[in-house]
Amino acid sequence: MLPRAKGGSEPLPESLTWLLLTGDIPTEADIAGLRKDLAKRSKVPDSVTKIINGLPKTMHPMSQLAIGTLALQEDSVMAAEYAKGTPKTMYWNHYLEDTLNIIARLPEVAARIYCNIYRDGKMNPSDPSLDMGANYAMMMGYDNPDFHDLMRLYLVIHSDHEGGNVSAHTVKLVGSALSDPYLSLAAGLNGLAGPLHGLANQEVLKWIKGIKAQLDGAEPTKDNLTKLCWDQLNSGKVIPGYGHAVLRKTDPRYTCQREFALKNLPDDEMFKLVSLLFEVVPAVLNEQGKVKNPWPNVDAHSGVLLQHYGLVEESYYTVMFGISRAIGALANLVWDRALGLPIERPKSMTTGAIHQLLEAESA
Repeated sequence: MLPRAKGGSEPLPESLTWLLLTGDIPTEADIAGLRKDLAKRSKVPDSVTKIINGLPKTMHPMSQLAIGTLALQEDSVMAAEYAKGTPKTMYWNHYLEDTLNIIARLPEVAARIYCNIYRDGKMNPSDPSLDMGANYAMMMGYDNPDFHDLMRLYLVIHSDHEGGNVSAHTVKLVGSALSDPYLSLAAGLNGLAGPLHGLANQEVLKWIKGIKAQLDGAEPTKDNLTKLCWDQLNSGKVIPGYGHAVLRKTDPRYTCQREFALKNLPDDEMFKLVSLLFEVVPAVLNEQGKVKNPWPNVDAHSGVLLQHYGLVEESYYTVMFGISRAIGALANLVWDRALGLPIERPKSMTTGAIHQLLEAESA
């Protein structure tokens, strides 16, 4: 339903941005107007580029992305207007301006981080005539049209999570204090950098590579993969990429990636291994009986797709996740201000209450 790039098969990230901000499916004309607006906003200030270029290459890419996001905050419309005494009824408008500026500029910040660390600082210039996914890929040095389509898909399916996880909820929580979108997003990115959140796809990839190593050249089959899965579980470990806190079926985002792979890389060895695991793991987990959802989630597939197209720098994967998450989390933040939602005040417990709870459970 969402508009796609000319010659491409995946929805444009700009289409999702429009949908999340307005609640409406955009027309081709809507997207043309939005892309034109984002192009006007896309220039990253020289001061920000200087800061990013000055960061050590040994610093983790996610730390650099958080720093780059905070460096962009100098141009915050919300911060400037709040200092002038803007009325509450205008907060949403200032958040919208900041959100569009961030979405327009963050891909270049992320591409520069990638190129500084992995490409000796050599980065292709931004081309605002391209859509967000293609431009981001081109700036990093990837000119394969299929990879551009993958980047569009990646940015769309990792974006909106309605505040139901660490990064999205952190943006919402910090924004409830009227911290501007730059400050709020930077906080969310730091949550995303946690190994239990944004590193999940890397853990899956590590596990899949480990399986391949254990097979030692043998052809993967349902029998030997079933044994390896049981070995993983019996060692006290989980099978990464399977299960979800909310879903009780195969993650639709996994299905989207599988369909992309079937179309574009059906003979890739890693993809064929992932496909066979899809047939094996749910049955093993059901037999074990300890999980409510034995089906694959979004992280079970994404790393393999990126590896196929040559983006093998696994420590960078969470940065791409962050660019995508910015679209959804910031759109939600604009709506929070439009609805006039109050500051969040999480409940707490005294140590005495905790002792009482423990005593009650042990009785």
